[in-house]
Amino acid sequence: MPTTLRAMSDFLHSYLVVGLVALVPIAMAWGTLWLGRFIRPTDANENKLRTYESGAEPAGGGWSQSHVRYYLYALLFVVFDVEVAFIIPWAVQVEALGTFGLVEMLVFVAILALGLAYAWRKDVFKWQ
Repeated sequence: MPTTLRAMSDFLHSYLVVGLVALVPIAMAWGTLWLGRFIRPTDANENKLRTYESGAEPAGGGWSQSHVRYYLYALLFVVFDVEVAFIIPWAVQVEALGTFGLVEMLVFVAILALGLAYAWRKDVFKWQ
């Protein structure tokens, strides 16, 4: 076999491995759902179709509005949770990264601190 064909074959073999690694979990999930479709009971009655809330009978309608401040708290939580997800690996490798890594993390934390100061200035943290 010529060298170029052998190299191309190795190249395509790498893609085949990646394709199989992606295909196997998809096939397992689809197979599990398909199997569950045939195993589950299908005798739905009125009681099974009712809304269930922790053993208590549901009261009122299903529509309720939440204040936008709750979403702001959730968004701020996500932002600072992501910050921790970036800081922990950096802290493990801080010696290997050196001064450049330190400066980059200080810039990252400064940008997040600016966002926190902005939110504080706009009274996002007032609970009323």
